[in-house]
Amino acid sequence: MSLLSTLEFINLPQNQQLLQAQRLFHGRGHAYPNLHHLTIDWLPPVILITLYEAEDTTDIKDLANELQQLLPECQSIQLQHRYKQLGPIDIISGKKIHQLTINEEGLNYQIQLGKSRNTGLFLDIKNGRRWVRDHSQDKRVLNLFSYTCGFSIAAIAGGATSVVNIDMSSPALTVGRENHRLNKQSLKQVNFEKLNIFKSFGRLKKRGPFDLLICDPPTFQKGSVNIIRDYPKILKRLDEFMAPASTLLLCLNAPELGAEFLHDNMQKLAPGYKFTRSIPTPKVFKEAENKGLVVLVFSKA
Repeated sequence: MSLLSTLEFINLPQNQQLLQAQRLFHGRGHAYPNLHHLTIDWLPPVILITLYEAEDTTDIKDLANELQQLLPECQSIQLQHRYKQLGPIDIISGKKIHQLTINEEGLNYQIQLGKSRNTGLFLDIKNGRRWVRDHSQDKRVLNLFSYTCGFSIAAIAGGATSVVNIDMSSPALTVGRENHRLNKQSLKQVNFEKLNIFKSFGRLKKRGPFDLLICDPPTFQKGSVNIIRDYPKILKRLDEFMAPASTLLLCLNAPELGAEFLHDNMQKLAPGYKFTRSIPTPKVFKEAENKGLVVLVFSKA
């Protein structure tokens, strides 16, 4: 398939959906031959094309021109080279927009383009944020690896009594704080703590007990996180900081491991929790090899 062939698989947003951030094309799931290196996101008013391998410049420009015709509301088309260090971004056409606010189901999030490899919000876990919003009423929430606090914003919107956000990145937590303000949410119920989780279980115990745990770790972060080694460390200590009748939202983005990794470790290390359901990614994140994001819910009666 050529790059232009992606256009036949794009479900263009209509009416109110035009105001919503969303993925338009997901080649990373290997569902489209020869397009596994390409994704296209609509971050109103920006189209972000992301390449995980180099592509012909002319083909990219042709794709950008067609996308502009399909989405005339677009004010900027940008190209991210994820195969390069730091994932630099080029402006293909339109305005130089590097910072913007996007909307997802009525909640607002800051996005930064060109500052780092990630924009500030992971679109594939949209359904997870919706689930948290729907299941946070009167809950004390612990949000591990909180990044820019997308789950925290959803929890407060859903009526959580409190949220503790834990991350090792001060800049990410700063953006998270601003995201709460952006949604006019009181910070009296929200804490932001720069901590190494694996050296802070005693602190979590003092902060708890919690009714809902959200755990969305990076697969690998040099010097701090190795998912195979470190996820079990959290699971085996759940009883130290979780309430007797609590719920877990466990996320895993490691194609080589899959859902079995979480199921096996939960059965071995936290058998008191029973699997409740899995939360699918949005339909656009089509996976041919079942190696995409895993989001599982466990509950303790």
